[in-house]
Amino acid sequence: MMYLKKTFALIASMIWLMLLANCSAPDAKSNKADYFITDTTTVQTGGVKMVPIKTPKGIFNVWTKRIGNNPSIKVLLLAGGPGFPHDYLEAFESYFPGEGIEFYYYDELGNGNSDKPGDSSRYNVVSAVDEVEQVRQALKLDASNFYVFGHSWGGLLAMEYAIKYQQHLKALIISNMVSSGKEFNNYIQQVLVKQLPSAVLDTINELSARNDYANPKYSELVTKHFYAKFICRLPLEQWPEPLKRALGKLNMPYYLALQGPSEFGIIGGLLTWDISDRLKEIVVPALFIGAKYDEMNPEHIKWMSQQVQHGQFLYCADGSHLSMYDQQSFYMNGIIHFIKDINNNTLK
Repeated sequence: MMYLKKTFALIASMIWLMLLANCSAPDAKSNKADYFITDTTTVQTGGVKMVPIKTPKGIFNVWTKRIGNNPSIKVLLLAGGPGFPHDYLEAFESYFPGEGIEFYYYDELGNGNSDKPGDSSRYNVVSAVDEVEQVRQALKLDASNFYVFGHSWGGLLAMEYAIKYQQHLKALIISNMVSSGKEFNNYIQQVLVKQLPSAVLDTINELSARNDYANPKYSELVTKHFYAKFICRLPLEQWPEPLKRALGKLNMPYYLALQGPSEFGIIGGLLTWDISDRLKEIVVPALFIGAKYDEMNPEHIKWMSQQVQHGQFLYCADGSHLSMYDQQSFYMNGIIHFIKDINNNTLK
């Protein structure tokens, strides 16, 4: 009899534990599954979300698009320029989804698919940083999952954002950007320009002296002898369609206001920009990417990675300013490795 009582007690305990497991498991699974549920009560837009941005001159909408689903990894892509749309970053679609990385395209106000209020008073770093923060809030990104990737001007914007709002960041990726307008100009004028044929340089200088930047000859020479060497080293006829599409959609007033009309140095509003002494304030993990044939000095970018508190450096020995295309696999895999190390707490 005592044996039967013990047996019944054991069976009852096992049933009770099974009931507890069955009661708690669906909640955990449900919470995870909820993230992937499509709201059938609203019209779906394939991940596109127009985000209202408050400005001194009213509220305007910027275009964003989510690709992928991962509650713990959300990467916001900041394009270069200033003034380029997201289009040329579409190369990430060939890499991130397969690795389970959720990411977001974003066109700044005035660019690409976003509203174009024609407000030149917003062509400055402070307004751009404020806009990114409004986008973050609207997309509900936070320090548990929020990665910022910035290329060129986007890298400048990402660093400035990190210093002001890094309490919301998990990690930072700075691609092909130096720490000051002065550094940018010095490298181009003292190193890269000297690699151009003298006859080509003479013609470019002559056209620049006349402020004749719209001359087709200027564009032809810059594209053939500068862009093809330092921007994207693929043969010009093989430049990827997303890149050519982005070039055709450049927000020129924005670009001219901050960069200026010359391709051989900044003469616009970013001429005096300098974040060098503030890099030490960046405490979140940060990956810096440089390339041998970039228009940005890779040795300086390596130095930048040593100024932040938790920096890493990725060197593309065969790449240029657009290593995402001319040294693609190495570039993309380096970024993916960094993101996964952060997510898995295995970053050394």
